[in-house]
This record gives sequence, C-alpha cells and structure tokens, in this order.
Amino acid sequence: MASADLGSAEWERSKISAQDINLLKKLGISKQPKALLFPSEESYPTPPMEYRVSFVDHLIRGLSAPIHNFLRGLLFVYGLQLHHLTPNSILHISIFITLCESFLGVQPNWALWKRIFLCRCNGSANVAYNIGGVVICVRPDVEYFDVKFPDSVQGWRKKWLYIHEENHGSIEDNIPPFDGAEKIYRRRSWDAEATDEEKMATEALMTRIHELQSTRGQELSGIQITAYFLRIRVQPLQARKNPLWKYAGDDDVDRLSVDLPVKDLEKVVRKISSLNKKDAVPSSCRVKPYSATNALPENHPDLVSLPPLPEGGEVEERAVVTDDNQGASRPESEAAISRKSAVSSEKDADSEATASAQSLPPAVSPRNKRKRDDVEDSGTSKAEEAAPSNLKAAFDPYLDALISSGDEEEAQAIDATARTKNLARANKRADELAIKLEQSESARKKAEVDVASVEDLRKRLHDAESYLSEHITEQSVREAAIIKRLESQNRRFVRKTSQEYELKDPDNDPLLDALSFLEFHGDEAREGLTEAKEGLSRLYPYFFPKKKEPAIFLALAKCFNPPEDLGLKVRQENMKVAVESTIALVADSQQSIDWTKVGDTQEMETTKWQSLIRAAKPNSKKILAYLGCKPTPAPSSSKPEV
Repeated sequence: MASADLGSAEWERSKISAQDINLLKKLGISKQPKALLFPSEESYPTPPMEYRVSFVDHLIRGLSAPIHNFLRGLLFVYGLQLHHLTPNSILHISIFITLCESFLGVQPNWALWKRIFLCRCNGSANVAYNIGGVVICVRPDVEYFDVKFPDSVQGWRKKWLYIHEENHGSIEDNIPPFDGAEKIYRRRSWDAEATDEEKMATEALMTRIHELQSTRGQELSGIQITAYFLRIRVQPLQARKNPLWKYAGDDDVDRLSVDLPVKDLEKVVRKISSLNKKDAVPSSCRVKPYSATNALPENHPDLVSLPPLPEGGEVEERAVVTDDNQGASRPESEAAISRKSAVSSEKDADSEATASAQSLPPAVSPRNKRKRDDVEDSGTSKAEEAAPSNLKAAFDPYLDALISSGDEEEAQAIDATARTKNLARANKRADELAIKLEQSESARKKAEVDVASVEDLRKRLHDAESYLSEHITEQSVREAAIIKRLESQNRRFVRKTSQEYELKDPDNDPLLDALSFLEFHGDEAREGLTEAKEGLSRLYPYFFPKKKEPAIFLALAKCFNPPEDLGLKVRQENMKVAVESTIALVADSQQSIDWTKVGDTQEMETTKWQSLIRAAKPNSKKILAYLGCKPTPAPSSSKPEV
C-alpha cells in the first residue's frame, strides 16, 4: 500500500510562544533589523521577498541566514529544502561543521561527510511527511560521536517563521525558493559513498576523530561540541567571514550576541539533547579547540572538499531512485500520533521516533537501485539494520540466472563460490532476524508493564484532581466569608466615631478580627494626617513668607530642618524691619542726627539704654501705632539682637 503524501496539509497556523521569542533574542538571532518575521494569522507560509521559511528549533541548533556553503551544497545534492530536515538533522550538520573547523582544523569536508552520514525518509507505510520528511543519520558501520539526541522534539513543526536572506544576485546562490507542497524524492545521492581516492585522502581525519573519541582523559563528545558552539555565540550553519579555527573571542566579527548566562546555556543544551537535570552540562571541552589563541600547527594540511553547488550544474548522484516516499517502519502509537498531528488540528505533540523502537536498513551504494525501507530521525546518532515486516526470499543472482536462461550448461558455469557466499549471507540474515524477533518480544513484555504503570498514574492523577477541587471549594467559601465581613465592617466604620470598637466574638476568626482593627486604626491615622497637614499649611507661611508650600512631606521636612535657627532668623528679620521703620520715623520728625555716629556705636551701657526707654515711654504708644504694631504690656529692656 503506497504511503499518503500529506504535502501542504501538514502546515497549520504557527504557534510561537513568548518564551521562544525571548530565547531567540538571547541567542542574538533576532537582533538584526528585520532578521525575523513572525506569521500572523496565515495557516500556510507565504514568505515575503528575500525571506525563507525556517523553524525555531532549527535556529537554536545553529541555523542562520545567509546559510553556509556546505549546507547549501547538501540541499542541492540531496534535492531538499530546509523544511524537509528534522531538528536533529540540523544539529548533526552543525556538530559536523564545528568538529571540522574547531577540532580538525579543516573546512567542512564533503568526502568525510560521505564516509559518516547518509539520508533516509522520515515516515511510515501509511504517511509520508513533508515537514521533517528527511533525516540525516550515521552509517551503521561507522564509529562516531554519541550526540544524545532527545527522543522527541515536541511541536516543532508548528513553530515556523520567516528568516531574512540577503539576495546574492542569482537565485542559485540562495536557499531554494520555498515550496511547502514539494514532494520528496529519494535520490542516489542519499547513499553516496566516498571513492577509494576520497577514503585515502580523509583517512588521517578519520584517525583523528577516533583519537578524539577514545583518548583517555581527553574524550570529546557530541554534547561538548554542541555546548561549545552555543557558548561562543557563533552559528555554525551561517555564512561567516572566518572559519572557527580563527575565532577571536569576545571581539569576533561572527558572534551574534554576548555570552549566555550559565543558567540559560545549560537550559538550551538540555532542550536540544537528552540530558536531564541530573546530568552535568560540560563547561568546557576536554580537547582545546583551535582558535586565534590556539593557532593551527605549521604545515597543517588544508583539505578542501565541498559538495557540488548549484552553479556547478546537475550531478549524477541526484538522479531519482524512486518517487515512493514509503518510510521505515514505526511504532504503531508513534505513527498514530504523527498522523493525528499532521492531518487534524488537535494539539498533539510532533515527535521524532526513537531508534530503539525502529530499525534502519544498511547503506546502499549508488549502483544499487533496489527499493528498501527508510528511517526517520531518532534520539540516537546511529542507524541499525531493519527487520522487514514480511519475510521474502532474498535476491539470488544464481537462481535468477537459472530462471532467465534455459541453457543448463550456462547455469552450471556459474561459480559455486558465489552460491556459497549467498547462502552464508542468507544464514546470517536469518540469525539477525531471530535476534530482532527476540528483542521485539522483550519490548512487548516491557510495554505491558508500562501500561500497568500508566493506569496507576491515571488513578493517582484522578485522586489529586478530586482533592484539588475540594480545596478550591473550601477556599471559595472562606473568601466569600471574608468579603462579607469586610463589607459589614466598612459600613460600620463609615460613621466616624472616637469610641473603640469591640468585637463580639474576638476568637472566632483572627484574620477577620485583624482586618477590623486595621480598618479602625486606618481611619484614625488618616484623620491625624489630615490635621497635621492643615497645621503645617498654617505654620509654613510664618517661617517662609516668600516660598511656595512643598507638595511632598520630604521637601517640607527639609525646609523645617535647615542648618540655621529658624526662630532666630525670624526675630532678626523683624528687628531689621523695626530698625528701618524707626530710622524712617526719626527722619520724618526732621531732627538733625549724625547717623555716622549712630552707625559707629559698638556698645551701650544698660543704665543708658534703660534711661532712653524711660524717656521714650510716654510716646511709645504713638510710635508703635505709627509703625503698625500692637504695644506689649511691658516693653523689654534687654538689648536688641543684631
């Protein structure tokens, strides 16, 4: 039965949370002007001019525009668009480029890539995916870094957006134009193997990779490489001015942002890997990467091997093998979840199936055109051989020759050695299938145990929900009682009284009693503040006749707390007015007075001062009335303050 090609039916309205947007800002991807555009209401991508469709989970795994030439060549050779690749496939490419530039000291090498990786379809016998329909996985016979991919990337297909790409003048130099319904064709290039010459040229690189994996005390892991390119804030899949072996630290021109806080860095690493909270995130690599401070050794080999780029024209490896998008077999539950997510609008999680639940057929050389099962992206970095659902007789060239030829002499001429090898392969295949069958039986028993555990969890969840509902009901009743009591007390204290309010039942509810006392004393405090404000408003003009009363208490307190004595200052001002008025009064009496002598007077004896007061006393009332002052009962005989 041919698989159903979902095509454009997989797309739905983008659902990007505020948490995702904040993460992109911290990573520096959205800080460039108009670098990202977020969809509004459209349910199918319609990117504006010079924009391409991308995903949040692709961007946090090292993707940015304009894209690296190596990634552009991969898309061209494999005949893919960016949305065809799963998040774990994007991370595979980011780790490979970082490995080549930072730890091998070479440009991303196409020959080395072909020795390590191959492509597979991501789907099932019933569903052929378009979004994330292709996975990149490690060849089964290659020792490579254990990347610890997550078992599933929840909901990544729904988090699409538009990313700006500069126009290089030719459409072939850019990311392929977006076509959300373009069908995925399996090509010979998906299984392209390195030639003998390429294997000889990259043997030293493979040896170095094995040393990085196995050197005791200096083992390098996929998690270390991932944390490294996130830590230095350089996107591996972006076209850059310099390779990573020239990374210059904080001043590097290719950095997108400042260093992430340790907490945020660990959160991102755990988000894109299978590490849990108990697993430590490496703070550094055990092998020191090449950089501006750790330059490449002298006479370091410069191996250049890039995948064919669009300007190079069509390549033979791109020939279509089959247009059947039938994918590798998947667990029934996983397939059901994925179909439900792709066809319906329900909020089910999109996931990438685990390698333990499925299997992968061995790599096929470009010369082998036979159809076989495909694989989808998984939580592991290795592919395994798949057990077919229906056992069929293996292709035997010897038997085929017997059937296609009626000449017995020609059949007898076939080498017996070939038949022996075919028989040995068939026996080996039968043994592997027996092992797979035994593993499937174990998995079935484990699944039965897991079902019992799920039922127990459901019961506990139901009990917890019942308890929570009862607690919410009790809380609502208590809140209603408090509101009712507060309304009652508010009506009671609307009438302002100076009598102390006595509660009828002070031990009934301490919280309600406390609220009652708080409201009562709050009224008293408000009245006291109002009276204090009125008193200060009356007192302020006396001390500061020429100033405006401050609006806030702090400014008022500063006015009344100056360095000098306000009382003394007021008395001095009054004395000054009195002296000036007296001088004016004497001048108006037309008496001849030597004012220079008056100004030179330093001291005056008390007896003389008192005699002058007694002499002026008969006219004191007239003088004070002239000055506009009320006479005091007993004039002071003390000396004036000057």
